Amino acid sequence: MADTSSPRRLAVAPIPPPPAGAAAAAEGGLLQAIASGDQAALGTLFDRHAAALLGLLHRMLGDVGEAEEVLQEVFLWVWRHGKRFDAARGSLRGWLLMLARSRALDRLRASRSLRAREREFARQRPAVVGPLGTTTLEERERRNLVRVALATLPREQRLAIERAFFDGLTHVQIAALTGTPLGTVKSRIALGMARLRRALRSLAEAEHPAAEGQPRRRTASAALAAS
Repeated sequence: MADTSSPRRLAVAPIPPPPAGAAAAAEGGLLQAIASGDQAALGTLFDRHAAALLGLLHRMLGDVGEAEEVLQEVFLWVWRHGKRFDAARGSLRGWLLMLARSRALDRLRASRSLRAREREFARQRPAVVGPLGTTTLEERERRNLVRVALATLPREQRLAIERAFFDGLTHVQIAALTGTPLGTVKSRIALGMARLRRALRSLAEAEHPAAEGQPRRRTASAALAAS
């Protein structure tokens, strides 16, 4: 399973399936091992089926970041509820694809609902205008860097950060607004902030390289980390 503490892409290189005659027994044994808490068995199941599930999810959602999130949700559900699989009703691959499709449809429905909530929220939110003459060149530069860096983030992480830091919403409020579990909101913000700091650092250093022998100016990412 992917480590959600760092924004790495999932490695989903499939391994060859067992011979057809032994496939059902082997996969049944995997699920029994998973039900008993065997993480290695879950890893084997992931290696065997993740590529097919990720392909389906990517086609349905159109975004690799969202597809990877849903893929992790599917295998987390299997880790907790894998004993619900009934081999008499179909193959394990078919069952996993059904789970993935169902969760992708839930994500798409939630996304449509979220867009409607965002439009209503934007309509009700008053515009905030600062005093004239208070925006310095450095502040405008930093804001431009932040906007460019935010555009590099996956959509869900970018929206979570914007709501938390620009709209002033708490994690609980974001979860209620989007219908997303609180833990997922926190994870998206943490992963997004890590990516954002790296992007800001790269942008700032590209625009303002330090002269040899001169101290490097404080970058926007450093200012963000200190705030």
